Amino acid sequence: MKKIKFLLMIVLAGLFAITLNSCKKSVVEDPRARIINNGTQKASVQIKSSNGNTVNINNIDPSTSSAYSSYAAGQVTFTITVNNSNYIKILDIGNGHDYDIAIDANNNITSVTIVR
Repeated sequence: MKKIKFLLMIVLAGLFAITLNSCKKSVVEDPRARIINNGTQKASVQIKSSNGNTVNINNIDPSTSSAYSSYAAGQVTFTITVNNSNYIKILDIGNGHDYDIAIDANNNITSVTIVR
């Protein structure tokens, strides 16, 4: 009987440790953005973060996507340029998020937030 209690305690302790270890950890990674260009013209985006730094993703050809670029969290100004027209969007951005800036076949712009 003592052996069964001892084994049960070990199994429960192991399950408890696994449960604690598998809890989602706090995400402190910088946000990232990329362009998915399904439009008809080259596209670029300038990302100006709250700390004043600027990240540029330039000349993404139609039917291609850029790599993700990281920037500081906070208030962020996205200036998206398609066919010499600028579109500006200001957002409060948190850590641990990816932003896909998608341009469709009619050069309409949408963005999708993905939690990492």
